[in-house]
Amino acid sequence: MEYKNKILFLENELTKFTVPNLQEKFTKLKVSELEFLDLSNISSIDSAGVAFLDALRLKFEKFSPQIVNVSKEIEVSILTFSSVKIKQSELYEPPRFLEKLGGWLIQFLNDFKQFFLITADTFYWAIVGIFSKKGQRKGEFISQSILIGVNALPIIALVSFLIGFILALQSAEQLRQVGANIFVADLIAIAMTREMAPIMTAIILAGRSGSAIASEIATMKISEEIDALKTMALNPIKYVVLPKLYAITLCTPLLNIFSIVVGISGGFLIGITYLKLSPTAFINEVANIIAIRDIVTSLIKSFVFAWLILLVGIFFGFRAKGGAEGVGKATTSAVVASIFMVIVADSILGLIFY
Repeated sequence: MEYKNKILFLENELTKFTVPNLQEKFTKLKVSELEFLDLSNISSIDSAGVAFLDALRLKFEKFSPQIVNVSKEIEVSILTFSSVKIKQSELYEPPRFLEKLGGWLIQFLNDFKQFFLITADTFYWAIVGIFSKKGQRKGEFISQSILIGVNALPIIALVSFLIGFILALQSAEQLRQVGANIFVADLIAIAMTREMAPIMTAIILAGRSGSAIASEIATMKISEEIDALKTMALNPIKYVVLPKLYAITLCTPLLNIFSIVVGISGGFLIGITYLKLSPTAFINEVANIIAIRDIVTSLIKSFVFAWLILLVGIFFGFRAKGGAEGVGKATTSAVVASIFMVIVADSILGLIFY
């Protein structure tokens, strides 16, 4: 190693075996300025030698030292192992509150736009599909009706019966204290018809059918089956979504009525056992208290909830990406969002109707 006129001359080898000695020699030279690194006499170099050169170049960065008289082989090694030319990543500065708020607002508006377009597209083809069966799978409506409706009967029956049973049990003691045993029939009938049956049916369908819809469409999207349908001139909405829309529209009101009947049966069991009411008195009280308006509003709620569950499921399904993990995320988001929207819609409809 030799230093002359702001030039450092290196010779022999620049390897892990020679670099320690070179560092000691360089320290003794007490170099204050360095503009060139002459490698004309270097026979071989490894990553340790390149690191030594990088350290020199960084130390005298203000003089911008250049490597000169380098052979082709040495130049290739320097380009391979050198890290000086790698651009340093900028420090990450977390967004401020207003930036986050703006990002959330923009994301919400974009999601709302996409949801509105999917909704409009779905209901347009739903109307067209009534008059034209072209592009729809034969027998799929029956299959989806079984999956969404028939297969959901056991869990809805169990949950509805327990809800009616618990509501009657919890209110029975209080009603007995004021001699109003018969009004347990009124409470169960009104609660199940107006609120509990529609919302519990919707929540069960959101967790059961909504998740299935979202995961099926998400899987088709990620595996490029949706693109394959488009390639074959098949509309994905008509081919995949319409049978589910027709099935959930038909089955949800029927499941709602089934839930009402089973829920009232749970209250009936408490009424005739714990409160000692006669079956005839309980049934007559239920028939007198339930109005047509209550049944109509309950059915309207079931239609709205069914459409929300379906639309949320297909919305998250069609936007899925990222492989199997994307399917899981789309399914989870669909269930959470549909349950949230069902509760919000129930609150709004409750204010409108009552």
